[in-house]
Parts: sequence; C-alpha cells; structure tokens
Amino acid sequence: MNKTINKMNKFLSIALLLVIGFTSNAQDKKAKALLDEVTAKIKSYNNIIIDFKYTLNNSKENINQDSKGNVTLQGNKYVLNFMGVTKIFDGKKTYTIVPEDEEVTISSVNDSDEKAITPSKMLTFFNSGYKFGWDIIQDIKGRKIQYIKLTPNSTKDQRKEILLGIDIQTKTIYNLIEIGKNGTKTTLTVNSFKTNQPLSNNQFTFVASKFPKYYINKLD
Repeated sequence: MNKTINKMNKFLSIALLLVIGFTSNAQDKKAKALLDEVTAKIKSYNNIIIDFKYTLNNSKENINQDSKGNVTLQGNKYVLNFMGVTKIFDGKKTYTIVPEDEEVTISSVNDSDEKAITPSKMLTFFNSGYKFGWDIIQDIKGRKIQYIKLTPNSTKDQRKEILLGIDIQTKTIYNLIEIGKNGTKTTLTVNSFKTNQPLSNNQFTFVASKFPKYYINKLD
C-alpha cells in the first residue's frame, strides 16, 4: 500500500503541474508565451475537476500498468481519488483514506519539507530547476497538441526529460509525459477537464463519521 501512496504523491505533483502552469524564466520565447497563456487561463477558474489516465511503462522490466482517477482542486485545497485511495487536503491537514486497510492517516503540512506539496509552493512548484523549450506538434484525434520539453538542471534528478502537451486551440493541457533515466515512462492523459463546477460545502472536509470502523492514525 505504501507503493500506492507514493504513486499518489507522484501523481499529485504531476496534477499540480498540469493545473498550475509555469512562470519560470523561459529558454524559448514561444514556449514561455504559450505557457503564460495556459497559466492565465488556469488562474481564472474557481475550481477544476480532472478525470485522468495514468500509465507506467518500462519495456526493459516488462512493466506496463494503467490506472484511472480524478482530482478536484479549488484554491489550495484538493481531493484526489487514485488507485483505490482518497487523499483530501483541506488547507491545513492532509487526510489519506485507505479502504483496503480501513485506515485514515492525518498529517499536517510541513512548510520546511522541500518535498511537501504545500499551498505556498503550489504556484512555484516547477518554477525553478528546469530548462524548457519548443518541441514537436502532433495531431491527436483532430486536436493540435504542441509539446514543451523540460529538462532538469540537476544531474541527480532521475528524470531525463518531461514533455508537456498543450492543446493550442483551447490552451489546456492534454497530457504530460515523464521519461526516466532508467527507461521508465509515465504518462498522465487528461480525459476530462471541467471548470467552475458546483461543489458541496464539505467537498474538502474530512467527515470522520463516514468511517466509524477505520483506524485513525494521527502523525502529529
């Protein structure tokens, strides 16, 4: 189950990259101009709901896994459903709900943790550490998808490159592809992208009464 949680955390990093956009110093003016358009559009939405497909592939290790999920974001709050696990962030605490183990883990966000995805870092998560530029354009199911390639500056980064696919007509994200130095390729494809949807008042609230038999694991 820890592997599932790690995959959720990795997906969340990717999802935030998708919905937040970039404000980095561009190495390519065309890339920066397109990313700025995506960023401006994303920031105009009150909330965003994404249904996605997540694929993990490594031909050398004969690994090919597909998963589906969804994430709802509003401001610095989110609800992520992925691989049978639900993760809720209410702006202060994170609640990880694992039905298989009948357990809920509650943790506070540590702003000093460089790896933590916190509200204060959401708009700057990928603002440094990458070189990026204009890449190929593809026609996918009648949509013109322009790719922006990001290359990590750090030699310690296990990712060789990241490709961000943008629908040039709608200025929305179509997919994101991470290629690891070990040959692992992960692809996040947006199947549905909805904005400004009516949400319940407790959309980002953990309601303990819904899990009466669950073990509550408070980490702090």
